Amino acid sequence: MKKTIITLLVVMLAMFAFVGCGKSSSSIQVADTPATTTTTTTTTTTTTTQAAAPAVEVKEEVKELTYKDGTVLRMATGYNNKKTGLTFDASVVGEGITLGGVTYHSGDFKPTWVEVQNILNVKLEDKYQGNSAANELKYWKERLGDVDIIMGGSSTLNEYGEAGSFVNLAEYLDYMPNFKAYLDANPIVRLSITGNTTSGAIYFAPYFDGVNDIERMPLMRVDMLEKLLDGEGKFTAEKCGNLTVVEYEPYMPESGKVTIETPNAEGTATFMLTKNYDKAGNIVAKMNAAIAKGGLSGVDAVNMLRDYIDAAYDGYYGTKRSNLFAGQDAAWDADEMVALLRCVVSNAYTLNGTDSIQGLFSREDANLSRQADMIRFTSTLFGIRGLESRQDYLYFDADGSLKDARQDEKTYEAVNRMRALALEGLISKSFIDGSNEKSATIIENDIGFMSYDYNQTQTIFNNDGKLQEGEVYRAAMVPVARWYDGTDPNGVYMRFTESWRSVKTTGWSISKAGVGSDTDKLNAALKLLDFAYSERGQILLSYGPDVFIKTNADGSYVTFNFNGKEMPVIADETKAKLWELAGGNYTNFARQYLGSTLHFVKSQAFEFQCTTDAGMEGAGYISKAIALGTIKHPELAVAKNMWYTSIPTTLPTTTVETSTIQGYTELTTMFSTTKNEYNVLVDMIQKGYTLDGVSSEADMVNKVTNEWGGKQYLKIKGTQWSRLLKFYEGL
Repeated sequence: MKKTIITLLVVMLAMFAFVGCGKSSSSIQVADTPATTTTTTTTTTTTTTQAAAPAVEVKEEVKELTYKDGTVLRMATGYNNKKTGLTFDASVVGEGITLGGVTYHSGDFKPTWVEVQNILNVKLEDKYQGNSAANELKYWKERLGDVDIIMGGSSTLNEYGEAGSFVNLAEYLDYMPNFKAYLDANPIVRLSITGNTTSGAIYFAPYFDGVNDIERMPLMRVDMLEKLLDGEGKFTAEKCGNLTVVEYEPYMPESGKVTIETPNAEGTATFMLTKNYDKAGNIVAKMNAAIAKGGLSGVDAVNMLRDYIDAAYDGYYGTKRSNLFAGQDAAWDADEMVALLRCVVSNAYTLNGTDSIQGLFSREDANLSRQADMIRFTSTLFGIRGLESRQDYLYFDADGSLKDARQDEKTYEAVNRMRALALEGLISKSFIDGSNEKSATIIENDIGFMSYDYNQTQTIFNNDGKLQEGEVYRAAMVPVARWYDGTDPNGVYMRFTESWRSVKTTGWSISKAGVGSDTDKLNAALKLLDFAYSERGQILLSYGPDVFIKTNADGSYVTFNFNGKEMPVIADETKAKLWELAGGNYTNFARQYLGSTLHFVKSQAFEFQCTTDAGMEGAGYISKAIALGTIKHPELAVAKNMWYTSIPTTLPTTTVETSTIQGYTELTTMFSTTKNEYNVLVDMIQKGYTLDGVSSEADMVNKVTNEWGGKQYLKIKGTQWSRLLKFYEGL
């Protein structure tokens, strides 16, 4: 009887909700930060559940933000300069440019942001000064009442947010379903943007330059590789150099066997591939012994490497030995790479018709931000965590403790190995002396063999005239190294990359002083940020409007499978404009002309389609290896083995902690990756130990830990992480 009465009451209340309403929505007031009021609309969605009692209609409330059409939002947002803002700069558009059938002039909003205004029924005002994120925020610091949405560095946005300058987005997650769903699906993202572990405050919407995907990778001149290693019989050359200097010593074993899980040649399955050192020996040790006896000719070095590959892999690669490095089933390691580089530099005449060729090079050998790629590559080659971290040089050990690569002797041992390569002449002279050589020139002049960089922007050289017919510059597989992931005290030989896309260190915030008590402004700003994480928003803010996307007769997108998800195909005209206006550089085209990929979730699906055939081939091999589990990487979740957890991009900090860490100036100034600044690790590759009182790995660790504040820094960061983890466990 009691159940029947309750059921009837529920049905009557459900009926009453519809009687005399006249509308399916109503205005409500919700809690807000001080001095702001938010008006929302509750939309009722009706579903039916089956039970023994009569059917009961259950209502699920979906909260929506409302504001007046044409609400103005003042935007101090862009990417890094005037060319990459929301509106066209005269240096890009000239007298006018036609895109998608529309002609744009200087000062006009770019196509993406015209569409954003149309979809959201808002009016944007461009306040962007054309600065980097840090400098843009610095410009507006004292006049935040003049802007509604502003960009900045994540740490500073959190700092200002805690001081009351920015809206706490966490208070509005129930009204931002797309943003909330994204954070729920990616816990490390949520932790990376949490500004306060007591309140769970979120002060900015983060930026992803791609997410949950590999970022940088080894790139090789595959045609040179094939010329040296492939074919029947012995390698011969009309002219070659002589190797006389030995600095690099073996990293891999000199005896025994190492078995690696490897993709098959088709990328459809894996198998166990063995490196047999008992049979083949260690190639570096063999070369070193030969050089010590009086030198090793380039021809003999190539034949030694060919024989080693045949023996070590029991003939698996056959006459296509180049597949050890650049094939789908590649399994190369640092020692094999060093042997290959020795072959390259000693056979310049065969490879480019000159007396000189560089082994490793960086994109801009005088630009520290690009020189730092040599440090990042060091990580991948020698199994060092933290050198390609998402925050400073931090990473987790298997037990969950926080570590700093700058305070680990193994880091400096690995960097000294790179110094040995430099002393042998295997790293470009321009990198060592800091002259302004760039990868485009190096590739065009055939004077460089290998780098570590972004695939799309660098493999453009295959199609823009830098390379001639038959010459190929593309990705090679991630190398095998010994990684200490906690599963074996002796380390595990496997492929692992720390170059894994996650939250970047910039974002967009809503200015409290800007929106003030204007509910329309606040709601419109929240709506814009939430829209960016919707499916439609992610496509628009990556691809631009639909006119730039290929569609079927019914107006639906033509799609292709990208990382297991169907994504739109760009229109033929879009690809043509990409080459006409930006020389094939996807990011320049998207940011300067479409106004997309400025922040939020930048899909790599657009970029992938703009990659050259050679670029797609190499990246495709790596993608399949990742899918098969043979390239491991950090995870955007709190993993059972914390070694595999990606460090959050930022950690919540108190004012005192921030001030204290800022006092450890050497940890920033001595390890910068910013152009025209200084990095002691790069300096070590170029010159060896140059700091006073430092002549060993132990000396370097002591200086960082005890003289530069590293011990205290790591303790503070560990405390921050503990607070954040406790917050996460309570979600």
